Amino acid sequence: MRLLKRHWLIAIVIMAAVAVLAAFQFKSNDKAQYFTAKADRGDIRAVVEATGTINAVTTVQVGSQVSGTISRLYADFNSRVKKGQVVAQIDPSLFEGTLLQANADYANAEANLASARANLERAKAAQVQTKADYERTVGLTQDGVMSQQQLDMAKANYDSAVAAVSAAQAQVTQAEAQVQQKQAAVTVAQTNLNYTTIHAPIDGTVIARNVDVGQTVAASLQAPTLFTIAQDLTKMQVYASTDESDVGMIKNGQVVTFKVDAYPKDTFTGRVSQIRMNATTVQNVVTYNTIIDFDNPELKLFPGMTAYITIPVASAKDVLRVPNGALRYKPDLKADEIRALYQKYGLDSARNVPAAAEGPGGGGASANEYRAHAEGRQGGGSDAAPRPPRLDVAVLWKLHADKTLEPVRVRTGITDHTVTEIAEILKGELKEGEELVTGSMTAKPAAGPGMGGAVRR
Repeated sequence: MRLLKRHWLIAIVIMAAVAVLAAFQFKSNDKAQYFTAKADRGDIRAVVEATGTINAVTTVQVGSQVSGTISRLYADFNSRVKKGQVVAQIDPSLFEGTLLQANADYANAEANLASARANLERAKAAQVQTKADYERTVGLTQDGVMSQQQLDMAKANYDSAVAAVSAAQAQVTQAEAQVQQKQAAVTVAQTNLNYTTIHAPIDGTVIARNVDVGQTVAASLQAPTLFTIAQDLTKMQVYASTDESDVGMIKNGQVVTFKVDAYPKDTFTGRVSQIRMNATTVQNVVTYNTIIDFDNPELKLFPGMTAYITIPVASAKDVLRVPNGALRYKPDLKADEIRALYQKYGLDSARNVPAAAEGPGGGGASANEYRAHAEGRQGGGSDAAPRPPRLDVAVLWKLHADKTLEPVRVRTGITDHTVTEIAEILKGELKEGEELVTGSMTAKPAAGPGMGGAVRR
């Protein structure tokens, strides 16, 4: 019996010891574990990144003015052509027949003109004869040799001859107009015949051929495209789609680097030549075309390739920089605790409102709470106008050796989206090599007995 009591006593002591150890363990687990990164010095290069398409500086679509069947092709893909060189031939048979018919009509019109001119000369001769007869009849009638009736007949013949001359002159004019009409028809027929031979309009390289021999092209509604010719592939352009938020940082003449999938190890260089104002909106995203000129002496890059462009817009050398995660971190503390930390390190005044609402980073409660708290202390009241936020002001949380936090207010500079320049330290102290909190994790025991702890970030 005494032995049994001793066993129970030992068991109770062991259970108490386990409970005490568990309590200490849970208490220690309740402390936050911080993830940190060091502030360092180095260079920062702010860039605008975009994607674009490589294009030739000048691209001409060669079409056909007339319809017909392709009888010959003198150029193919990648063919080098000169201006005026024949690149295709449309079957000219129908157009040659039309030209022959037009020439025949033209010759007929000229013959009609010659006949009309002969009729005019005959009418003029008749007019001269009837005029002489009329004048003689007038004299003889005055002498009483011829009667008045004969005079009237001579006058009628003369008037008829004058009218005949006018009619013959009109026929000559009509014949001349017909000659001009037929001559124009010959010119049109000859032009259409000439259009059956397709010439290259510029020096360049054929990058597309859209027809084959035997294919019929119809030009009734619009000119069909037979070839696409790029003028000079040694000088090309990149059409880069840049976001509307970035175009303000891009200037003409800026040096640009880009890569393509075909040569992943090569970096190509160009220069911004134009930012086009014609906006493109896709799903409420507004972009503008930035034109980048570059040289392609080895003809390594082809039209249509996708380019991944990097446009440097700012740079800073040997500056204090912090990781962007430190700017985004907010401690998992109550508002009173954060307010106490701000008051301890001199960040509790109205002009030192935490950067939780002023810019990237910052921590704790909302800026409105801090502003109301600060204005209440200074008697500003709730009607005081809030100060507009500063997007370049942030709060960093420095971790001391004893695991305590210290807020440091800074003004940020440029960023490369990984680290950010510290342009000015507004409140507190920050040196190279000091630890900045980028994240935290707290393990807390669950409310129910026998259950594990919960992890919070």
